[in-house]
Amino acid sequence: MQAGQLRQLPWPAVAAELDAPARLRHLAAGALRTGRPLAIWREPGQEHPRMLAARSLEASYTGLPPALNDQAPAGFAFFPFRDSDHNPALFLPADVRYDLAQPETVTVTAAARELLPGLTAWLAMPPLAELVWHHSQNPVPHTATEAEYTALVRTGVAAIAGKSVVKVVSSRATRRALSPGFDPLAAFMELSEKYPRAFVSLVSAPGVGTWLGASPELLAEVTADGQFHTMALAGTQPLKPGLLPQDAIWRQKEIEEQALVARYIVSCFKQLRLREYHETGPRTVAAGQLLHLRTDFEVDLKNVPTPASLGTDMLRLLHPTSAVGGMPKTAAMHFLQQHEGYDRAYYSGFLGPVNVAAPGISRLFVNLRCLQMRATEAVLYAGTGLTIDSDPTREWQETEMKMQTISAVLH
Repeated sequence: MQAGQLRQLPWPAVAAELDAPARLRHLAAGALRTGRPLAIWREPGQEHPRMLAARSLEASYTGLPPALNDQAPAGFAFFPFRDSDHNPALFLPADVRYDLAQPETVTVTAAARELLPGLTAWLAMPPLAELVWHHSQNPVPHTATEAEYTALVRTGVAAIAGKSVVKVVSSRATRRALSPGFDPLAAFMELSEKYPRAFVSLVSAPGVGTWLGASPELLAEVTADGQFHTMALAGTQPLKPGLLPQDAIWRQKEIEEQALVARYIVSCFKQLRLREYHETGPRTVAAGQLLHLRTDFEVDLKNVPTPASLGTDMLRLLHPTSAVGGMPKTAAMHFLQQHEGYDRAYYSGFLGPVNVAAPGISRLFVNLRCLQMRATEAVLYAGTGLTIDSDPTREWQETEMKMQTISAVLH
């Protein structure tokens, strides 16, 4: 095999009778038993999940490829809220790939050809009932009480009133015990069924641990025909029984919160001297049992003077977006570092496949509605965008609603 070529491996007899989900479990077991990072995901509106495994953590690298185009390597991005030694920005190369839409073969890259004997051994092993997932060795983050979180909200509102920030997005973590025999892969499948319009993901890597999520928010997409997409998603209210999303009535607080995120995206375009873009919205969209306001943005890369770097340049400007950090970005990030009181790790970072489905296709999502799996418990995360009109009790209730998305699969 030459560099860049792919090799298709048929399943051995021990796995030949397994259905596609069981083969996915079988392949994941092999990767985990040999200490390799893996990512499993199902994209919005798609029926079948995909999986990739990197040949080693050392073969992964930090940062994004220079450009999000068909020349970029295939892999899976997993980036933290803030890059640090404890939470590195990972790009997992797609050395081993499996697509449940094509269940008969496993694909191996030329770079991973030394894996072939071992991979053949993975596939020939008897199926495992229980998988041993990677766990982070970092300390469990502080979990705020209601009193602590409402105090944080009041501090944020005071900072906005004092004009040190225009908007800030506060967040918190909470801990929930895992039921005996909790199965992250089964929970991934359940999330995929419950939230067909979400980006559902399960990422497990040495040192990083295991993260499960169902995100409603696209950060950036590059399509095969050269279109760049992003969105402004903000404002939250419950989806009431019997009502359609278009019947929602929004308070001024949520309208202003969403408008700030949309204006921030436009300011990023201006920094790149990008004047030709298409804006649609805002409109009300459903994400599970929650409603949000959403504005979509589209750029035709064929009309951009330097399209090769636009995707990565936009990501550097967008992340962390004002929907998860605040604005101005530097002031909001400083506020969170001073007052939030815990390490978000990979919550509100971003993740997603690059050039895995096909060359030139990348889809990256904000890591929301997620949990980190520890040995006997899960750490859940949620945040709320604060404006001058924020009410501390309502903000606490909003985090409770958001955590229900992911906590529903814990038991």
